Amino acid sequence: MSTSFKKNAHLRLALLIAVAFSVYFFLVWLLVYVEKDSAQTALNTYSNAFWYSIVTLTTVGYGDIFPATFWGRYISLIFIFTSIGIFGLLIGQLTTLMATIKENKKLGYNGTSFTDHAIIIGWNEFGWHVVDQLVGVGRRVAVVTNRKDDVDLIREKYSSKNVFVLFSDYNNHELLRKSNIEEANIAFVNMADDTDKLVYVLNLKKVFPNTEFVVTLENGDLKNTFLSAGVSNTISTQEISSKLLASYMFEPDVASYSESILSYAQTDGDYDIKQLLVTSSNPYSGKSYQDVFFDMKKRYNSVLIGITKRDKFGNRKLIKNPMGDLKIHPGDYVIIILNGKSFKLLKKVFNVEEGMVKERK
Repeated sequence: MSTSFKKNAHLRLALLIAVAFSVYFFLVWLLVYVEKDSAQTALNTYSNAFWYSIVTLTTVGYGDIFPATFWGRYISLIFIFTSIGIFGLLIGQLTTLMATIKENKKLGYNGTSFTDHAIIIGWNEFGWHVVDQLVGVGRRVAVVTNRKDDVDLIREKYSSKNVFVLFSDYNNHELLRKSNIEEANIAFVNMADDTDKLVYVLNLKKVFPNTEFVVTLENGDLKNTFLSAGVSNTISTQEISSKLLASYMFEPDVASYSESILSYAQTDGDYDIKQLLVTSSNPYSGKSYQDVFFDMKKRYNSVLIGITKRDKFGNRKLIKNPMGDLKIHPGDYVIIILNGKSFKLLKKVFNVEEGMVKERK
């Protein structure tokens, strides 16, 4: 809605209110004028006339003051019928207001207080699978869709405690703030065309420069282009599927194991790969990777397979099964294979949620 249209709407409303009050004061003056010479009425003063008009318009009608002349009663009829219109208008406006509040809440226009959450911009069948995995590991998700029909379907399946839904044009950056994108851990741009994703990320990076983005690519050759555009991670769907298929053809047990640990552990016996932040209070902080490897295996039946550190430029570097006396420090992330039961025990030791934690700048 344009600014000029809003100004015109406000001007029309102000004019309507001014006319309404002018008519009201005129009727009160006219009522006193026609009743002032009657000895049978108290409507010969403005204070009494205002009192009478108010109790009549509000349908209270005490009956302590009433018109005595023909024209006074005629004017009173205007107040009576006007009261019906006013209350009808108020009830209609109240009903509309309540419906609007309910609709705004449903469409996500009240915003969310989620922090360190994931945002999915664009909704399709693939989005369902991604949200299932995220909710399964206890992460909260904000879904942004440009189709109203999606809103009801998403709200029916997921609890509002875990999933927030926003109906919005993807290019409406102000409305996109309702998803609390600036406090999100990561944003997944879930669009069909790689070119659309690239253009969208470039535009979004201008508005939300500190937000990290991840995309899936149909064309794996565009990976470096997206990384240069500011995307944190890119995943080539064809590359992953082709590698998994080749593995199933020649090493079916390896492929089956790889597929199972990529999804979250639904039971205590299911295995999963977890990424956990090392804090300064972590008992493994300052210890060597090798010592932690053996201790985790002995105490929690968990296998340490890698560690992520920051280089001097702040970039993350994944080190797979490092050799030597590498030390673990606060701010590092350790990569562990473990089952659901072991994770419950290890989570108490690390005292953090799994996954990446958004760094506050």
